[in-house]
Amino acid sequence: PDITPDGFRRPPPGSGLQRYVDQEVEWTDCGAGTDCAEIAVPLDYDEPDGEAITLALRRHRGGDDVRGSLFLNPGGPGGSGLGMAAGFGPAFAGSYDVIGWDPRGVGQSTPVDCVNGEGLDEFYGLDSSPDTKAERAELLKGVRSYVDSCLAKSGRLLEHISTVETVRDLDLMRQIVGDEELNFLGFSYGTEIGAVYAELFGSTVGRMVLDSAVNITGDESIVQAQGFDRALGHFAQWCASGNCDFGRSSDEVIARITDLWDDLDANPLRVGDRELTQSLAVTGVLQPLYQDEQEWPSLRQALSEAFNGNGAGLLAYADAYNQRGGDGEYGQLLFAFDAIRCLDEADPGVTGARREAREIAEKAPIFGPYLGADLICPLWPVPAREPLGTITGAGAAPILVVGTTGDSATPYEYAEWMAEQLESGVLLTLDGEGHGAFGGANACINNTVFAYLINGTVPQDGMRCS
Repeated sequence: PDITPDGFRRPPPGSGLQRYVDQEVEWTDCGAGTDCAEIAVPLDYDEPDGEAITLALRRHRGGDDVRGSLFLNPGGPGGSGLGMAAGFGPAFAGSYDVIGWDPRGVGQSTPVDCVNGEGLDEFYGLDSSPDTKAERAELLKGVRSYVDSCLAKSGRLLEHISTVETVRDLDLMRQIVGDEELNFLGFSYGTEIGAVYAELFGSTVGRMVLDSAVNITGDESIVQAQGFDRALGHFAQWCASGNCDFGRSSDEVIARITDLWDDLDANPLRVGDRELTQSLAVTGVLQPLYQDEQEWPSLRQALSEAFNGNGAGLLAYADAYNQRGGDGEYGQLLFAFDAIRCLDEADPGVTGARREAREIAEKAPIFGPYLGADLICPLWPVPAREPLGTITGAGAAPILVVGTTGDSATPYEYAEWMAEQLESGVLLTLDGEGHGAFGGANACINNTVFAYLINGTVPQDGMRCS
């Protein structure tokens, strides 16, 4: 793309990559016991004397006698890490300066931008599992309009938004703050950042915890859809055990939900001046399944209301997933999400995407038929990168991989696979529900992770908490 978006800047004084390591960084107070800074990083690491972009950082100082910095990433891809410094910082006082950052393309860093407001309302309302030739054509047109808007607003940034470039940014930040090793805590997609870092910079890995691992062995779509099927099955079992009035068995509960989705395909529910479409209702059920059992009563209420013609609860869940604010504008997480994954993943083409959708529908029979073909990457205006190949993290210090057996978003199998594939991987398991284990209510998980990050105590591989 020959479009230059806002946010590009001149590189710091000097030459080569060293100019970025040597840049002056000004930290200023930004509340909640934290300070903030902006740094420059190369747009293209192959041309470090060319244009630069900005990364936003936030730090919680741990005191005068800390062992270094602990970098945090919440996942996504596209999640903002700035708030994590204030959230996790106090827990590591005396041990680490805790640093969260917005990766390239995200939030307060130079962001990926696409159509917003009403245009995005229309996009998310499209029928993602079209049944007719006309519906398929409408979906293709809507996706093409969306990706064209990303190109028009983000231009050349889209060529340099991959995970590998984010990992190189992370190593640059490590050097800027003066750490000899990288200490890192990553959740969800943040585990991929950590694993790729270990692959590219294994000798500088310090203490690394990867919680809710993604699949670094190949495509995630089928297993993830199966994970959501399992999670909805657990909710349905709870529902049928006297906790809901819309099913006496888990099969009945699931049938009520899928019947609702089918009805909405032809007859969306009015919610004020908007509509709860089938696609938004599916998203509205997916969103609370990222949480643990404490969210189930709220999902029950939203479903019960929808069965009685009120779609406000499910629409609110869908809006939360899509980051739609009360003003009708959307957060930018999903823009970066698409830009990053479409560079990282092999492009199957439109025909391949439709073939994959049929396979997902067969192997994940609850959610699969409603997810439809992922057409965004086949239509993306920038070609995918060559894959890294097998990620082993050779030479890295022990890497603690945490998985939750009932995780819907990143199924437990991913954590098993990541811990096995990484040469120094150590698996820690939470028998429970939800996406993300550390920082939750389980003392066993929290104490084990703290013991590793603070004291360097490596748990026995295969340890379980319940």
